[in-house]
Amino acid sequence: MLNELTDLVRSAQDGDEEAFRLLFRELQPGLLRYLTVLVGADAEDVASEAWLQIARDLNNFAGGPGFRAWATRVARNRALDHLRHQRRRPTVPVPVEALSELPATEDTAESASEGLGTDTAVALIATLPRTEAEAVLLRTVIGLDAESTARVLGKRPGAVRTAAHRGLRRLARILAQDERGDPARNGEAPTIGPLAGVRSGGDVEAGRGRR
Repeated sequence: MLNELTDLVRSAQDGDEEAFRLLFRELQPGLLRYLTVLVGADAEDVASEAWLQIARDLNNFAGGPGFRAWATRVARNRALDHLRHQRRRPTVPVPVEALSELPATEDTAESASEGLGTDTAVALIATLPRTEAEAVLLRTVIGLDAESTARVLGKRPGAVRTAAHRGLRRLARILAQDERGDPARNGEAPTIGPLAGVRSGGDVEAGRGRR
């Protein structure tokens, strides 16, 4: 899949519209889930803005295997800019059922096969502390490695691994409580709203070079 994605990027850079459509089809499901956690109900609008920027800046991408991380970073920056401009507006949480309407691909399901592929799990990830939620999402839903995730978040790979590990442990505890029939959670579907405490796009740009 990695070589296939690289070939699609090259073809899209040469003006192949079908290649760009296939890139969109491959990346959009995971990006939508990630953006839903970041910006809630505005995810599709932000995704559209991100793809417009991806199309505009595609020829500036240097090539190689990092396109998924590059596109995710574009989407994240659009999301953080959106949050900065919408900070004072009230937000409406998105019920987890809404995620079932998002398109899925086999690769996305496989990357989250260890208990993190369900819509409910994505909603639970949104309840984690911001750094842990993003680390888990980028690793399991988008499918980035620790180094690529670190570049997207402007953090060190070790910090990303630690955040993802802590997030997964928190999720395990939450799921264990659900299995025991925790009355505080029993029968209540989690909802998703914009993730709190995220930095602006400019802040991310400033930290982009850190490893």
